[in-house]
Amino acid sequence: MTPQQMMLFALLGLMIAMMLWGRWRYDLVAFGGLMAAVLMGIVPSEDAFSGFGNPTTLIVALVLIATAGLNRSGAVARLARLIASRPRGTTAHVLIFGTVGGILSGFMNNIAALAMLMPVDLQTARKAGRQTGLTLMPLAFATILGGMLTLIGTPPNLIVSGFRADVLGEPYRMFDFLPVGGAVAVAGIAFIGLVGWRLIPGARGDGPSDADGPQRRYVATLVVTEASLTSARLIAEARAEAAKANVRIVGLRRHGQDIAGNLDEQTILDGDVIILRADPQALDEFRSTNDLAFPDGRMEPRARKDAEGQQLIECLVPRASAIAARSVQSFGLTNRHDSVMIGMRRQGLAQRRDLSRQTLQSGDMLLLLVPESRIEDMLAATGLLRIDGGSLSVQRERHMRSAVGLFALAVLAASLGVTTMPIALGCVIIAYVLFGVLSMHELYDHVDWPVIVLLGSMIPLGLALDQTGGSALIAQGLASLTQGYPAWIALVLLMAATMMLSDVLNNNATTIIAAPVSIRLAEQLGVQPDAFLMGVAVAASCAFLTPIGHQNNTLILGPGNYRFGDYWRMGLPLEIIVMAVSVPLLLIVWPL
Repeated sequence: MTPQQMMLFALLGLMIAMMLWGRWRYDLVAFGGLMAAVLMGIVPSEDAFSGFGNPTTLIVALVLIATAGLNRSGAVARLARLIASRPRGTTAHVLIFGTVGGILSGFMNNIAALAMLMPVDLQTARKAGRQTGLTLMPLAFATILGGMLTLIGTPPNLIVSGFRADVLGEPYRMFDFLPVGGAVAVAGIAFIGLVGWRLIPGARGDGPSDADGPQRRYVATLVVTEASLTSARLIAEARAEAAKANVRIVGLRRHGQDIAGNLDEQTILDGDVIILRADPQALDEFRSTNDLAFPDGRMEPRARKDAEGQQLIECLVPRASAIAARSVQSFGLTNRHDSVMIGMRRQGLAQRRDLSRQTLQSGDMLLLLVPESRIEDMLAATGLLRIDGGSLSVQRERHMRSAVGLFALAVLAASLGVTTMPIALGCVIIAYVLFGVLSMHELYDHVDWPVIVLLGSMIPLGLALDQTGGSALIAQGLASLTQGYPAWIALVLLMAATMMLSDVLNNNATTIIAAPVSIRLAEQLGVQPDAFLMGVAVAASCAFLTPIGHQNNTLILGPGNYRFGDYWRMGLPLEIIVMAVSVPLLLIVWPL
C-alpha cells in the first residue's frame, strides 16, 4: 500500500466515521474531506471542483427542479386524491399506494414522491381507523424500490452511469435499469403488500403506534386567563375536566418556573401555564371548553389573542427545509409569520423543554398554530411539509397537461438518443418557466443543495480512489476472498457489503465509494463490469434496516411512531428478497 493510498483510506475512514456520528451535516463533512484531500495532494487542485460540473451532479439538480414543476402543476396531488377516493383494506391500500409510489419514484425524486403521498396516506389511515405506522413504512420502502426503475429515479443510478461513462466511455441509457430494477420493485412491493406490513410491530398491537392511539400526542402549554376554568381552579379539579377530553395535565408553570410537589393541591392563578399531553383535536377541545388560551410564542408565555381563522396544523421537517438545523426562535417563526410552535415530537417522543430554542432536525414533527390566511406563505417560507390532511389550493392546475407532457417528451427524447438527459431536462425547465409552471425565483428553491454539495465533493474523491489504485486494492482483497468460486459469489459479496454500508451511510456516498471498486473487481475476475455496476446501484438504493440509511426512512420515523429497531423487521427480509431476485437477473441481463 502506497503512502498516498494510506492517506486516502484514512481520510475516507474518518469521513465515514464523522457522517455516522452525525455531529456535522454530511455535505460539510464531504466538502471538508475534499479540501483535505487537495491539501494532502491526493486530489489535484485543478480537479478539486470538477465534481460540481459533473453531469451526474447536474442531472440530480435538474431532476429536482423538474419534479417541483410536476408537483406545482398539481398532477401528483390529483393522482393521490384519485387513489384515495375509495376505502380499502390494509393489503389493498399498501399494494395500490406502493405501486403508485414506486412508479412515480421512477420518474421523479423518490423523496418528493413520498412527500406528496404521505399526507394522503395519513389522512386515509385516520378515516379508516387504522394505525398510521402500518402503511407509512410500506409506502416509504415502495418509493425507494421505485427509484431503481430508470436512470433518473435515484442518484445511485446516475452515479454508476457516470462512472461507466468515465471508464467505459458510454453511460447507461434511460431504461437500462428497468429489467432488473423493475423485477426487484415488483417483487419487493408484492412482499410489502402481502406480507411485509404484517411484520411491523403495530400490526400485532405491541408497537409504539399504540402508545398514543390513532392521534399523535404532544406536550403542549395553555395559558390561564380570568375567564379560564371557572369551576375548576384546583389542579385536581382541572385534571378531572381534562380527562373527559382525553387530555392529561402533567405540570404547572408560574413565572417561568415549574411548580414542584403535589400538584393536585395547587390553586391555578391567572397567568399560570398548564402543561398538558394531548392530541391536537383533544387539546383544542379542552382549550375552548375551559376558555384557556394558546401561548403567544414569546419567552415569557402570555395569552395569545383569540383572533378568528387560526388553525392547528401538523408539519414535518424535511432535510432541505429552510428551517432545518435552526430553531423556530432564530428563524423568526412568530415575528415573521405570526405562527407559534405548540408542540414537537422527535423520533416518536413528545418534546417538552425549550421548544422554541431547540434546533430542528429532519423528521421532527411540529404542531403549529397559524392564521388561516398565512398558512400557505408560512409553508412556502419554511419548507415544512403539512401532514395532517389539510390541503392547499393548487394555483397552477391549468398547467398540469403541459407540465406532464413536457416532462414525458424529455424522457422520450433522452430514451431515443435524440439528446442527452441533461439537455432534455434543461429544455424542460426552460419551458416550465416560459409556460408559467414555475417562476424564476422558484427554480433554485427546489434544489436539495446539501445533496449537490455532497456529490460535487465526493465525486473527485471517488475518482481519486480509483486513480491512486485504492479501488483496485479493495477489489483485489474481495477477489482473493472468493478465489476458486464462481464470479457471481464476488458479486453477492460486493452487493452485501454495499447494502450494509448504505444502511448506515448516505447512499450517494456509498455508491461513489463502491462504484470504482466494482469496476476494478470485474477486471480482477476478467469479466464484464456491467453486472457489478448495476449490482452496486441496486444494493446502494436498498437501505431498509435503519431510519438513517435513506431520507425517506427518516421522514416517516415521527409520523409513524416508529422506533429505530422497527425497520429491520420488514427491512431484513426485503433486502434478502432484493438479493435473491436481483443477482440471477443481473447475470441474465448483463452476462459476465
